[in-house]
Amino acid sequence: MAEKQTTLKAPITFSGKGLHTGVEVNMTFKPAPDSHGYIFKRVDLPDQPIINALAENVVETSRGTVLEENGARISTIEHVLASFVGMGIDNVLIEVDGPEAPILDGSAMEYAEAIEKTGKVDQKTERKYFILKEKLEYYDEENGIHIIAYPDKVQSLNVLIDYNSKVLGNQYASLEELHNFKEEIAPCRTFVFLHELEFLVQNNLIKGGDVDNAIIIVDRKVSQEELDRLADLFNKPHVSV
Repeated sequence: MAEKQTTLKAPITFSGKGLHTGVEVNMTFKPAPDSHGYIFKRVDLPDQPIINALAENVVETSRGTVLEENGARISTIEHVLASFVGMGIDNVLIEVDGPEAPILDGSAMEYAEAIEKTGKVDQKTERKYFILKEKLEYYDEENGIHIIAYPDKVQSLNVLIDYNSKVLGNQYASLEELHNFKEEIAPCRTFVFLHELEFLVQNNLIKGGDVDNAIIIVDRKVSQEELDRLADLFNKPHVSV
């Protein structure tokens, strides 16, 4: 029997600051009709422009995914969209009153838990699937990115990444089945290396970052003087080495 499309049983609202902008944002997931997909609506802007969550609307990926359409942008939407896919939701209208999704605790866990608690409903239209008939391969030599997709009966992911760090070696993760998303993927948190902090601040990023929404990996010896300087830079209390 073919699976039906799904949407949320009821609206869900989140509030919090954006990781990069530091702006306080309210965001509401609303049930949406069949074949609606994932659409963001910037309710804080004139005419409340919509932004479809489509690959062709991606305009930036350096420190988060940024979508742009109809003269409006929405950024850092990875955890939001991952929670929809991972929790089996097909159609959602996301109303947001700022330029960035709330970072919450730096993971997709709060989104996934709220979706699970609220529940989903089946719709009338059947899901459509893209089925691979042969291997697909993509290679970006400049950025060292290599993606291979193989035909299979289930959707599974195997990911390998190397940050060229003495502290954090080669990282490997796998997701054998999508229904394991909440337990195995949703808790994964945003992280940053200590040596990146000043660069990110100087480039007008991570204005909303702190130890409650990101893990900071200390990848080298650091002096008390440098720690104090970083604390002042983020307007945080001083800590000891």
